[in-house]
Amino acid sequence: MTMPDPRMIQLVMSLRGGGVTNKAVLGAIERTPRDLFVPQRFGDQAFDDRPLPIDCGQTISQPLIVALMTQALDLGDRDKVLEIGTGSGYQAAILSRLARRVYSVERYRTLSREAEERLTALGLTNVVTRVGDGSVGWPEQAPFDRIILTASAPQRPDAILEQLKDGGIAIAPVDRPGRQVLVRYTRTDGDIHEQELMDVRFVPMVKGEAKAL
Repeated sequence: MTMPDPRMIQLVMSLRGGGVTNKAVLGAIERTPRDLFVPQRFGDQAFDDRPLPIDCGQTISQPLIVALMTQALDLGDRDKVLEIGTGSGYQAAILSRLARRVYSVERYRTLSREAEERLTALGLTNVVTRVGDGSVGWPEQAPFDRIILTASAPQRPDAILEQLKDGGIAIAPVDRPGRQVLVRYTRTDGDIHEQELMDVRFVPMVKGEAKAL
């Protein structure tokens, strides 16, 4: 019998203390080794509740933020999810354990390829990735039950929200004057309603596919 990693136990306890109450979300995080998703030089910090640098000038988000965003999505096991910003693949891995299928868009080929390799190594086969312009979403696969942005939008991301099903939920960091706010969007009878959740700090979403890396 494999003994649980004490670092993971400590991380999960920290997330509970930070307001993560959804047992399915905590279970998904507990089954996803974060050290697989960070550069080797940061391996000793992989289970700390903090963001870390990854390739292409990007970051892997703080586990508490990953957990709170995932919890706010209120995922069901039949949901089809769009993720904007694959990054290391860590958020996609968490989503894949809770939803039916995840479609993830990344502008950097290097990050997309490395994320695919990590997801394959974990046996997570319900994530579809592509390299492209995340600011336009993935219209060919719309509509989606849930949408999550892992980079900050300069304003309400209407082009992406148009791809949300009625009754669907989207979570996105959005720039406001002097701050950046995590916003929960819901579509009801065709109308978009929004709720500010908390102040956050994400790298900005950049339009277009990266020409290099």
